[in-house]
Amino acid sequence: MSRHNDGRSEGNEQPYGDCPSAMPHQVEAEEWTENAWMEVIQRMDEVYRELLDNETALEEKNRELEQSQSFMLSVLAAMSDILLVCDRRGHISQVNRAFMDLVGMTERELIGQPLSAMLGDEASRARLCQPTRFRRAHDEPIHDCEVSFCSPSSPDPRPVAVNCSPLLDASRRVTGMVIVGRPVGELRQAYQALNDAHQSLKRTQQQLVQSEKLASLGQLVAGVAHELNNPIGFVLGNVFALRRYTERIMCYLEAVHRQAPLDELHRLRTELRIDHLLADLPSLVEGTVEGAERTQDIVDALKRFSASDERLDQFVDLSQVVARSLHWVERATPRRLDMSNDLPETLVVHGSESQLQQVVINLLNNALDAMQESPQPRLCISGEVQDGLVTVRFHDDGPGVDPSVMGRIFDPFFTTKPVGSGTGLGLSVSYGIVDRHGGRLEVDNHPQGGAVFRLTLPAARSEGP
Repeated sequence: MSRHNDGRSEGNEQPYGDCPSAMPHQVEAEEWTENAWMEVIQRMDEVYRELLDNETALEEKNRELEQSQSFMLSVLAAMSDILLVCDRRGHISQVNRAFMDLVGMTERELIGQPLSAMLGDEASRARLCQPTRFRRAHDEPIHDCEVSFCSPSSPDPRPVAVNCSPLLDASRRVTGMVIVGRPVGELRQAYQALNDAHQSLKRTQQQLVQSEKLASLGQLVAGVAHELNNPIGFVLGNVFALRRYTERIMCYLEAVHRQAPLDELHRLRTELRIDHLLADLPSLVEGTVEGAERTQDIVDALKRFSASDERLDQFVDLSQVVARSLHWVERATPRRLDMSNDLPETLVVHGSESQLQQVVINLLNNALDAMQESPQPRLCISGEVQDGLVTVRFHDDGPGVDPSVMGRIFDPFFTTKPVGSGTGLGLSVSYGIVDRHGGRLEVDNHPQGGAVFRLTLPAARSEGP
């Protein structure tokens, strides 16, 4: 009995294309193949984009590398110091323009040459061409080593001060060495120029100190003249008296020599007051000597003050320096001042007496200028020795120092005085003198008003004369 099987008998196979049950698998296979190709294409697009990006980045890196190389080449060409690079065999692999000019050879002639052929003597070869010069990255560089270079075109040795360091690769392995140097002749010329400038500066500084010292002396001329006037006047009066006494004595001796009668000699002795004259002569002579010695002391003090004394190892009693400076400044000022000196009897330091006196006079004159508007100017000077330092303070009752200029008060040519009233060098010169003495010169405003200048110097280790 036959069954209806849509035209198919049981057990009979139909072709694959006509089998309804095979259609879904075929569709899936086709879809998988299409997806695979799409994924491959998409991946190829991504790879292509990455290639383009990498190519762009590579081109950018190449441009940066070219710029860096161009910059390095321009720097090497502009260097005035010589530079050469050697490989591990000691052959030259790179040079700059300065080295080519030194030896008179081109870059093409130098590249590949052994370094030993460019050195002018055995000592230079021993310093730079040892096979074991640089074996490890941490080997010590060579500093300030003098060698001589030469070449076939310039056989005369040319001394060069060089520094030599190992050349390392990215893995910090030694691949050669780098030599940088400067011709010794240029160094000597630079040193000579520096030394000449230093000597000129020292001479200028000494002239500046001396000029400021003479300027301070000019301000003291009135006081010094008064100081000299007293002993000189005393000596002059005594000399006039001695001249009169000499005339009387000569008159009396003339009568004695011509053997005048005794009554005439007695009369002359009484009229000429010979007995009084002889009694007064010792005091006149003593007073004259004292006045001359006083004049000599004043002149010596002026000479010490105005002298260009560079010795800083003398024993100086700062108390005496301050007292003498106070005396001169007080004599030179027309105003009545209230000055108190509370310094110890002795304050011995090492230094130059004339230079330290210049500092003290500059500080005193600066205090007087600050107190011009004070109705009753008062200057207090005090000091002590503590922890091996001598400190002297000058406290005036002026308006003090403006905080805005406190940091510039010791600058050269800085002054708050009107034009024509000062050069602005007094405090600057004083600061330099104190600094050379190993001390400090400082200024502050006092809480009770006015300014306080502090002069601090190392105390003398042993007592002075």
